[in-house]
Amino acid sequence: MAKNKYIFPFVLVTCLFFMWGFAYGLLDVLNKHFQEILNITKTRSTLLQGAYFGAYFLVAVPAGLLMNKYGYKRGIIIGLLLYATGAFLFYPAAVHLSFNFFLVALFILASGLAFLETAANPYVTVLGAPETSANRLNLSQCFNGIGSFLGPIIAAYLFFGDKKDGPANLDSVKIIYIIIGIVVLLITIFFLRTPLPEIRENTPAAEEEIVTRPLFSHRNFTNAVIAQFFYVAAQVGVAAFFINYCTENGSGVSNARASALLSAGLILFTTGRFVGTALMKVVDANKLLAVYAVVNILLCAIVVADLKWLSVYALLGVFFFESIMFPTIFALGLKDLGSYTQKASSFIIMAIIGGAIVPVVMGVIADKYSTSIAYCVPLCCFIIVAWYGWKGYRVRTS
Repeated sequence: MAKNKYIFPFVLVTCLFFMWGFAYGLLDVLNKHFQEILNITKTRSTLLQGAYFGAYFLVAVPAGLLMNKYGYKRGIIIGLLLYATGAFLFYPAAVHLSFNFFLVALFILASGLAFLETAANPYVTVLGAPETSANRLNLSQCFNGIGSFLGPIIAAYLFFGDKKDGPANLDSVKIIYIIIGIVVLLITIFFLRTPLPEIRENTPAAEEEIVTRPLFSHRNFTNAVIAQFFYVAAQVGVAAFFINYCTENGSGVSNARASALLSAGLILFTTGRFVGTALMKVVDANKLLAVYAVVNILLCAIVVADLKWLSVYALLGVFFFESIMFPTIFALGLKDLGSYTQKASSFIIMAIIGGAIVPVVMGVIADKYSTSIAYCVPLCCFIIVAWYGWKGYRVRTS
C-alpha cells in the first residue's frame, strides 16, 4: 500500500467483498432448490439470476451518481441497509412459497450489493499506487471468492443434506437469510462508527481531460464494458447450471454432492485469484487474462462434449481460470480515467446485466436440448474476454 493511512480502509472495505461473495454463493444452490421445492423449470429458475443481475444494471448508475455527490461511505451504508432489507424479506417469501416474492426480495438485496460493488471496486483501485491497482483489486476479490465457496457449503447442508419425510418447505431458507440480515445490520453499525477517507479523483489535469477527452472516447473503458458483460454472463451461466450438469451427465452425482462439488469449484476460483495475484507480479495483467480465457475456451469444449467425469473435472477447472477476469477487466478498464473513475465504474458494474440475460438463453437451450449443449454459450463468451486481454485493453482514445 502506497500510504499507511489507506491500510485500514482497505481492510475494512475488503470485508464487503466477502459479504457479496457469500450472497452470490447461495444463489446457484437456490436455483436448483427452487426447481424442486417450487416445481419450476430451468428456464424459469434463471429469473433468479435475472432479478439479481438486473438490479445491478438498474441501480449501478444511480448509485454512482449518489456517491459522486455524497461520498463512498454513504453509498456503502445505503447498500448495506438494502442488503439487510432484502435478506429479511426472504422469510415471508418462504412462508408463502412464492417464487415471485423471492424475486422481489432478491432484487432489493442485489440493489444493495450494486451499491457496495459500485463503491468498493473503484475505492480499492485508488487506495494506493495506480500501477498496482489491478493487484490490489485482485487481492480484495480473493475474499469475495472465500464468501462464494462458503455459501454453497452451508446451503448444501441446509437445503439438501438432511431431507425428512413430510411436505416440502423452505425453513432452511428462512433461517439462513434471517441470520444474514442480522449480520449485515451489525456490519452497518460498524461502518457508521468508523471514519473512512474520501478519495477525490478530480485534479487540474483530470479536469482538463473532461473537456478534451469524453469518457466514451477511452477505448480501454468501452471495451471493458463489453468484455465485462460477456465475462459475467459466462461466470453466472457456468455456476447456475453446474448442479444440473453434474446430476444429469451420467456420473451418478446427487444434488448434495453436486453442491459440494460447486463449493470445490469456488475454492478453485478463490485459489485462482491468489495465484493470479502472485503471477501478476511477473506477468502483465492483460496477458494473463488472455491466456486464462483461452484455457477456458478449451475446457468449455470438453464440457460440451459431455465426457462424464472428465467433463465434470473440466467444468471445475473453468472456475480456476475465470477467477482473475472480473477484477482484471475492471482495473484495466479504469486505467488513466482520472476524474471519470467513479462514473466509469458505474458503467462497468452495469455490464453485470450479462449475468441476467445470457443464463436465460442457456436455460432455454438446456430445456430444449441438454445442459451440456447449453455450455456452448459461456464458451463463446470467453472468446470475447480473450480478445480484450489480447487487444481490447489498450489505453487509447478514438
